[in-house]
This record gives sequence, C-alpha cells and structure tokens, in this order.
Amino acid sequence: MNSSKIQFYNTLSRKKEIFAPINPPDVSFYSCGPTVYDYAHIGNLRAYVFADILQKTLEYSGYKVRRVMNITDIGHLSSDADSGEDKMTKGLLREGKEFTLKNMREMAEFYTEKFKEDLQALNIEIPENIYYASDYVKEDIELVQKLEEKGYTYKISDGIYFNTSKMPDYGILWGVAKNREESRSRIIENSEKINSEDFALWKFNSKIGFESPWGKGFPGWHIECSAMGMKFLGEQFDIHTGGIDLIPTHHTNEIAQSECATGKKPFVRFWMHSEFVDTGGVKMSKSENNFLRLESLAVKNISPATYRFWLLMANYRTKVNFVWEALEGAETALKRLYGLYLDLENETPPRTGQVGHIHQEYQNKFKEFLEDDLDTPRALSLLWDVFKDENISNADKKATILDFDKIFGLGFADLKEEIIPEEILKLGEKIEEARKNKNFKESDRIREKIEKKWEYEVKNTATGTTFTKKKI
Repeated sequence: MNSSKIQFYNTLSRKKEIFAPINPPDVSFYSCGPTVYDYAHIGNLRAYVFADILQKTLEYSGYKVRRVMNITDIGHLSSDADSGEDKMTKGLLREGKEFTLKNMREMAEFYTEKFKEDLQALNIEIPENIYYASDYVKEDIELVQKLEEKGYTYKISDGIYFNTSKMPDYGILWGVAKNREESRSRIIENSEKINSEDFALWKFNSKIGFESPWGKGFPGWHIECSAMGMKFLGEQFDIHTGGIDLIPTHHTNEIAQSECATGKKPFVRFWMHSEFVDTGGVKMSKSENNFLRLESLAVKNISPATYRFWLLMANYRTKVNFVWEALEGAETALKRLYGLYLDLENETPPRTGQVGHIHQEYQNKFKEFLEDDLDTPRALSLLWDVFKDENISNADKKATILDFDKIFGLGFADLKEEIIPEEILKLGEKIEEARKNKNFKESDRIREKIEKKWEYEVKNTATGTTFTKKKI
C-alpha cells in the first residue's frame, strides 16, 4: 500500500489536500465520458489525457484503481436550463436519420468507436468499465423515486424536477453565494420552475423514449452519472473527474441529487477538473463550430503524441491557448527527445538480459512531482535532466526514461530509427551547399523534388537539414 503523501487539488475545498482512498489500496474513480452525437474535438480530449495521467500516477504509486466512464447517449440537452435541442437528436437530424431509439444507439456506437480510436492514438488507457447511459434507465428511475419519496421533486408540464431550495448547501462545489447569484443570470428562466436552478430528473417525450412511472421520456443528463456512479462504485467514492465546464451544473447537480437520495455526505471525496483548450481566447466548442479533431493535426504532419506532449507541458488546471506555432515547437522538442533516446539505443552495448536499472534518485523526484497534483511540467523537465546527466550510464538512462514513460505515454519503447535513403541524404548535402552559397532558388528546387518524389518533409534548421517521412 502507498505510504507517500499524494496531494491533489480538490475543487470541492478549492485547495490541495492529501489524498487517501476510502478503502486503501483500492481507489474508486469515475470520469465523465463523452456525449456521442459527434466526433470528439481536441479540447474534449484534454480531459481524458488528464484522467489518464491521474489513473497512471495512482497505479504508479501503488494503488489499485477501479475506473468507470459513462457514454452519454440519451438525455443531454443543449442548454444548462434543461431546454433546447437534445444533442443526440441533433446528431440524427444532421445525418438525416429518423428519430428512433435504434438509430440513436447505432449513432452512439459509431461515435463511441471513433472516440476510442482517438484515445488509442493519444496512448490513453481505455477504462475497462465503460457503460452506455441508455442501458441503465432502470437505475435512473429508481434514484428519482428515492428523491420523490423524500420530498425533493415536483412535476411541471415538461418533466420531473429537483427542488434545489430543499438542499441548503446546493452549489457547494463552486461556492453557494456565487452559485445563487450567477446561475440566475446565466440560466434561462422557466416560469413553471420553483427556482431557476432547479433541474430535470426526467423529461417527458410522448413520441419517443422510455416508459416510467411519470410518463414516457428520458432521464435527465445529471441523474445518469449519479445512478451509474453509485451502481458501479457505491454511494460514496474517491474521485470524480471532468472538464471545468461541468462544475456549475452537471457536477453540482450530481452532488445535490446523490447526497439527498442517500443521506450521505460527501458523494465524492475529490472532485478534479481540467481546464479548457482555447482558440484565440475562446473555449473550443462544437456548438460554436471552432473545434479541431485529432485527425486535423495530421494535415500539418503533427502526431497525436505531440499533442499529448504539448498538454503535459502545462498543469492540467492551467488554461492553454491552441496555436499552431506552439504545437510545432512541441513537435520539435519531442523529436529531439526521440533522437536522444535513439542515440542511447545505438550507444548501449548489445542486450544480455539487462536493459539497465532505474535511477532511484530520479525516480523519487519523478514521483514527488507527480504526487504534487500531477505536476507534469516539472516531471518533463526532469526527463531532460536524465538525458543530460553524464554520470548515468546509457543503459540506466534508458531504463529510467522507460519508467517515466509509463506515465508520460510518449511511446519511447516503440521507437525505431528511421533509415533515410542515401540519395536523399546526398541531396540534403546539396541543399546545405546551395544555402551556404545563398542560392536559395536551387535549395528550394531540391527540397521540392525530395518532398514530391519521396514524400519527406524537409526543414532547414540551425543545425542542418532534417527529413521527416510524411504521414499517409
């Protein structure tokens, strides 16, 4: 069992706290999954890189992690006020499909597979326990019935709602006073609701949906995560993650309905949230049509590993601004690390059953940084230090780097040196000669020839000409 003092920032207390699980060495961990009406964008994917680093850090520190992730395939409306278009309906309309539960599930399964492909490309460990919300409507209904029996619900024309005024500390996740003032200004008023913050537990739909004691329809988005979390992890569990956009409504409402239904506090001990990826100071969003898919990076010959590396250069609680120049800089740095690692491979004597030993001092520092609220920027800085340390053998450097990469997930173990054709290398020398003579027209002509004939990207750098095989 882990004996170190891991610290995580807890959104609930708004400070770093020493982490200790309810039932050590087991850690119960719920991470909010995607609403699968479209492809995930790279802003969405930051939350899953963060959750992956968190899970791997806990396991690296000796804990056994049971992680559950939901797939939202029903009930997620476009507005925080429980109004607007259903996101799954929006997806069906976009694709010209009839609005049926069968088509909804087929679309959900398609985009779930695409989501998993993105996770794999980013070297994110796919949780063993992934569940579709539509498979657990029975549990949703049972949870709403518990709340109904305890007097927390009321019925209006469009559904069954939770009465937030019955919970004195409603909004504790992001500050009660702040919640009461700001939520009134940001949530569209429904004249039938008792309080503007009240949220739907069940939404009526006479045409399509699931049967319930209150009528045909769909469970509210928030009730799904509470029901699934409690079904698979219990009425109280250790960690719940998601993006910061989930704090004001989704996670706030999960706390309210869960704690009122069970009578237990807290529902979750540690709430942890990742910041936005912005584009020009604006949150990346599908609704605003300002998002990039992971595959969009390939157009500029940038790998998913580069995006993961770029995210790790900032703390998960720091907002990052997406600009291509920053990503290209990360690509250059990562390729430099790859090159240094391959140099270790070339200089290390042939294997005799021993790859080397993990350097204990560096490993201790690495754990210290990660256990301080997942400080990946300092951990990456330490990785560079390992490469530069002349007092460590290449074999031990390699072992230490591979150990670090259990968390980083940058793929050092899978690197293979690319053999660049001799003809290209000779043309590279001619480029250098032409540039030295300031014959840039000739150097450009040779570069274009290489890129067209061999499909290599040619870059002129301060240290010489580099060649990178283009991705097809």
